[in-house]
Amino acid sequence: MAMRDEQERFIHLVRLAWDLHATGLSAAIDLPKGENPVVLVRRAKGAFRIEVAKYATGWFFTWGRRQDQRVRALDVNAFRRVWEAAQ
Repeated sequence: MAMRDEQERFIHLVRLAWDLHATGLSAAIDLPKGENPVVLVRRAKGAFRIEVAKYATGWFFTWGRRQDQRVRALDVNAFRRVWEAAQ
């Protein structure tokens, strides 16, 4: 992936982590070596991992493989969908 895409991926993750933090969730950016960066939401039943992926139609936050487990990264309500899924 090109450097510009990597930077854009990181910006989307930081924005999501900040928005989730504002809702009261404990969110952190994880930059594991050799893996894609993710937002980790700490919760009682274990960490909830959110990735950001680039598709032909744009950037999406994903937290599973199903169609209903992703939301456009630039959707103004994206953090709400992720927040709901993290509950």
